[in-house]
Amino acid sequence: MPNFPRLVLASSNEGKLREFRRLLAPLRIEIVPQSELGISEADEPHSTFVENALAKARHASRLCALPALADDSGVCVAALSGAPGVQSARYAGTPRSDRRNNAKLIADLAGVADRRAHYYCVLVLMRHADDPEPILAEGRWDGTIIDEARGGKGFGYDPYFLDAESGMTGAELPLAEKNERSHRGKAMRALIARLAGET
Repeated sequence: MPNFPRLVLASSNEGKLREFRRLLAPLRIEIVPQSELGISEADEPHSTFVENALAKARHASRLCALPALADDSGVCVAALSGAPGVQSARYAGTPRSDRRNNAKLIADLAGVADRRAHYYCVLVLMRHADDPEPILAEGRWDGTIIDEARGGKGFGYDPYFLDAESGMTGAELPLAEKNERSHRGKAMRALIARLAGET
């Protein structure tokens, strides 16, 4: 089991906080969102998910002297050379808007036959701000982008992301099934397995 009872989540996203708390409960780790500790969001200037996740975890850990967990994720579309990628949340500019991001993605794919896409997530856990061996875990969820939104669940690009196996969009899948298939669910299970193996 990990040798720390508490960590800071380098995010203020309530959905992520609930999910991480639920998944890490068996390890008896208390998760505190950075907003409760007065920590602002870190800059994400990098071109890769892993660099941004590392920057977020290091920023939070340095400011509160606790282990920190961060994730960076997004959707990567083959025909767009991996875009939106790390810019997924800001694809249509600011302020951030799922509706505008989705509209831009569908417009960018107009007339494009190749609709292959995947969600990607990387998780980083740093035991302290200068941790030379942060724990990294990743997950990938394959699918395609469709033109018409389907489903009322999920967020982000979920209504337009068609799961390759189920034939349902991320916004149609029941939550338990989505967690089994999703990039974040796969990354979390990999991280938990690493943590459970630590003494």
